[in-house]
Amino acid sequence: MKRYDVIVIGGGHAGCEAALASARMGCATLLITLDKDKMALMPCNPAIGGVGKGHIVREIDALGGEMAKVIDKTGIQFRVLNASKGPAVQGYRAQADKKLYKNEMRRVLENQAGLDILEEEVDELLMENQSVKGVRTVTGGEVQAVAVVITTGTFLNGRMHVGMKNFPAGRVGEKPSTKLSESFLSAGFEVGRLKTGTPPRLLSGTIDFDRCTIQPGDSDPKPFSFSTESITRDQVPCYLTATNERTAAVIRKNMHLSPLYSGIIEGVGPRYCPSIEDKIVKFPDKQSHNIFLEPEGLDTDWIYPNGISTSLAEEVQWELVRTIPGCENAEIVRPGYAMEYDFVPPTQLLPTLETKPVAGLYHAGQINGTSGYEEAAGQGIVAGINAALKAQGRPPFILTRMESYIGVLIDDLVTKGTQEPYRMFTSRAEYRLLLRQDNADDRLMGKGFELGLVSREDHERCRQKYASVVQEINRLSKTPVVPNKADLSKLAKIGINELKRPTTLSGLLRRPDITYRQLIEVFNNNGAFLPRLVGEQVEIQIKYEGFIARQSQMVEKQKRLETVSIPKDFEYEGIPGLSREVEQKLKEIRPMTLGQAARISGVTPSSITILMVLLDRRFRLREDNGKKNPTDKLERADEPLTRV
Repeated sequence: MKRYDVIVIGGGHAGCEAALASARMGCATLLITLDKDKMALMPCNPAIGGVGKGHIVREIDALGGEMAKVIDKTGIQFRVLNASKGPAVQGYRAQADKKLYKNEMRRVLENQAGLDILEEEVDELLMENQSVKGVRTVTGGEVQAVAVVITTGTFLNGRMHVGMKNFPAGRVGEKPSTKLSESFLSAGFEVGRLKTGTPPRLLSGTIDFDRCTIQPGDSDPKPFSFSTESITRDQVPCYLTATNERTAAVIRKNMHLSPLYSGIIEGVGPRYCPSIEDKIVKFPDKQSHNIFLEPEGLDTDWIYPNGISTSLAEEVQWELVRTIPGCENAEIVRPGYAMEYDFVPPTQLLPTLETKPVAGLYHAGQINGTSGYEEAAGQGIVAGINAALKAQGRPPFILTRMESYIGVLIDDLVTKGTQEPYRMFTSRAEYRLLLRQDNADDRLMGKGFELGLVSREDHERCRQKYASVVQEINRLSKTPVVPNKADLSKLAKIGINELKRPTTLSGLLRRPDITYRQLIEVFNNNGAFLPRLVGEQVEIQIKYEGFIARQSQMVEKQKRLETVSIPKDFEYEGIPGLSREVEQKLKEIRPMTLGQAARISGVTPSSITILMVLLDRRFRLREDNGKKNPTDKLERADEPLTRV
């Protein structure tokens, strides 16, 4: 029987990042997938990034992951979303050539030292004393491992729906995994049901793009990876059209052929990426819904109509597509469909993504109730890191919501759970001004280096970049600008016609209409121009200095709660002042810190105060008995605790 340190089940975006992280950390790793050719497949929208999602991709890159590098090599259109807004809510997005993307990721996986890939189906987890020991395949083979990462996507008891027809499937043309769900149930896991969907694919030669609005990419495309110098591939346009009242009429008259509204589909669908049926029903007053016609690649004539995800009967899909301007003669090359699948509610996980019922077992991706390639990959790299650390006997790795979007994602899942497919938005991050996508390298690359996932050269380059930022901010803060003839002449070139009192270059840069580039062009520091990314950081840090300082203070206060550990054996029953609801939620989630407890839905500020007092008493008792636990991080009573 062969033995590995880590086994990863599933070759989707979560599985790819998990397997690469584990192998790069020196663990003997096995990736088990049903089909090597479909690793990193994009079964839905062929794109990476977006608002919130783009932040995750850059964080994966800063930690030493692969998604950003692969999309930089295979993207065919790059855009910065919300470019006119502040840096905290901007998001990189790239249209991918889906074939090139999966081929490039497969090349990386197959060339990774310490990583084996096996085409097989797993139907059972091997467990002993509530610890994972390996897996058994459908052919009866057994493989042992210290840690196992499950990244099964939509394959767990997957069922595909097109109109009134439905049948078992993991994705279109692929069989589901049916027996693995039984392992979860037998191990005591709660299992739920979710739904996702995809639109029909259209033949590009049958679409009249002249009737649509062209959507070109950015003229100066920005790469995702901090190691990519520039995007050199030629970009292709997308096109914008929209539904209309005729579209809505077709859907309304055929609603009885929708498995979603006829009661056939039981799983809950995504709130923020609804089907076109959902849009028509839930937004009856809206006259039209935008549709983005996006190419699936350079050597394919398939078009992805982003915005009309549907599980209506195929003949109805033909009718509704042909009500859309530009698509009057469009041909469907593959109908849209809905996927219903099992998931394991993520409140059964620790912040490391290790499961509570079974030690050494990690979950990542849609099995945790998320949607999106980026959310899956972000969980994948964390699960892979922690599985490797488990195998090596090292302390776990936890990203907090104060330092990363990946931390926000995981904390939301394990603390609050989800009843519908979870999608990342910038609004979910309370410290989003600190967690910008532009500074992901500053926040996380040091951690990636310590884990062995980031090279010394890349880490040193990052350190030098931010040393240059600090140096330039200091220079601008110390360089005076006075209302004399010479300086006023320079200021006039950038639209400042008067200066009432002396200031500094940083004072000028705080003005909303002045950019760093403009400033340096007239006050050029002997003609020296810093690299674009350095200048970008200088401008952001100076312009938003006050806001950044305030959020940093909020983070420091929150950190005090995060350092107050709650022992695993803490008894919540019978505590005076705790309601039955709060008691039940605390027992279910078993928060690791007081900060996590405060974020559980329904746990009141007064409950946190009660817990704080009890934990303080426990700490004092241990200290008085000379049995102080060195891992207990609760502050001493004479040190003020932040109240919630």
